[in-house]
Amino acid sequence: MARRKIVVAMMMHETNTFSPVPTPLASFRPLAGAAAIEEFHDTNTQLGGFLGVAQKAGADIVVPVAGGAHPSGYVEKSAYEDMAEAILGAVRGGCDAAFLALHGAMVAEHTDDGEGELLRRVRAVAPRLPIAVGLDFHAHMTLRMIDNATVITGYRTYPHVDMAETAARAGRTLLRALDGEVAPVIAWASRPMMTSTLEHTPSRQPMKDIMDRADAAETGGSVLNASVFGGFPHADIPHISCSAVVVCDRRADQGQALCDRLMDLAWSRREAFLYKGAPLASQIAHARTLGEGPVVLVDHGDNTASGGTQDVMSVIAEVIRQGLDDVVAGPICDPTSVARILDAGTAASVTLPVGGKIDMPQINLPGAPLTLTGRVTRITDGQFTVTGPMATGTRVRMGRTAVLDTGNVQVVISEGRSEPFDLGVFTHCGIDPRRKRYVLIKSRQHFRAGFEPIARHIVLCDGDGCTSSDLALFTYRNRRRPLYPFETA
Repeated sequence: MARRKIVVAMMMHETNTFSPVPTPLASFRPLAGAAAIEEFHDTNTQLGGFLGVAQKAGADIVVPVAGGAHPSGYVEKSAYEDMAEAILGAVRGGCDAAFLALHGAMVAEHTDDGEGELLRRVRAVAPRLPIAVGLDFHAHMTLRMIDNATVITGYRTYPHVDMAETAARAGRTLLRALDGEVAPVIAWASRPMMTSTLEHTPSRQPMKDIMDRADAAETGGSVLNASVFGGFPHADIPHISCSAVVVCDRRADQGQALCDRLMDLAWSRREAFLYKGAPLASQIAHARTLGEGPVVLVDHGDNTASGGTQDVMSVIAEVIRQGLDDVVAGPICDPTSVARILDAGTAASVTLPVGGKIDMPQINLPGAPLTLTGRVTRITDGQFTVTGPMATGTRVRMGRTAVLDTGNVQVVISEGRSEPFDLGVFTHCGIDPRRKRYVLIKSRQHFRAGFEPIARHIVLCDGDGCTSSDLALFTYRNRRRPLYPFETA
């Protein structure tokens, strides 16, 4: 039997349409061929999972592009077209199947359904090609995605510690289809509701038993695959929603019934999916009352993995104002400050305006630097390999990174953005967060992968930024109507 040829590609981006951070092709750091395989094999990523399935099946593997960018603003048209054409070119060259690692919330300058448009183009080139798609838990489902994929699976976790397994689930089902064991059909359902990324993690209610039911249906074999998608609220697009997708063997009716049950349960809990915040000053004051550390302070208003600039200083400013001591904070993305620190050198004392370099006109928030005086205690290349449970084995590249010690606060400042989901953001520059009283990080849920195990207390901090959970800060012009909580009926 001839070896199958499988196109394996990654084109991933979660687009925050309110973010001022641009998304050119360079943001994706696209790789191809052997370089892509070397970078991602045996990693806990979608591409790693797809590669593992294809390699185990003895397939000939073609990787036309492996591109993934940190969440940010609209993907530039030229970047989208470059990566899409690489995938289409590989498909035109002939293959038996395609394994596509996508996100599900990509919005480009010229299309608000990045994944659906890509799949439509692939299907136009190869109408009968079996296509397996892996998606993020924060995907927005569309009819174009459903109509043009053969198998769809999504992450069951947040933080996303099952990225490789999600791709493997899709890949294994597609291989069964190629072998004639099953004939996949897709059922789906959605509800016009927003769910807060602070409240919809599958590890806790109100989402937990909804995802558990989907998981049980797949594990029990009554369906081939079952996934629930919480959606991404920081996208001003018509198809924002909560949704479920079920892949069945030949008959979609059973899967449709499951989708509707899952979504009816979610809809009945729609109020519980909304985050209710508190004044930042009171949150920091509460943190001061807590006992032994580490107390993890989570600045979720400026979260890189939701499109934040990673340079808003409001939470750090409040921590300093209230006199918290023995704090490590960061990383703060501020290449200008890093350049000044590098000029000064290690052990130098410097005074400089840190952060606040980027305005956010979409939410009427101007940049506000915070002047800090401190001693430079470490300068690194900002690189480390993830050892924690999320994206295990991948290489993080924060750009050149420095530590500025103000006495009470050690501030990690980097040239690039990177959400702190792994302790390496601090340990690589000589700081052990387990020994600090307070650990201030810009995150929402992914921090739980690396930092929750070391935390004695966790305090959510409603800082400023374009990833705020306060929906009143955002003007949605393109959303569907009705959409809960804007319309309550």
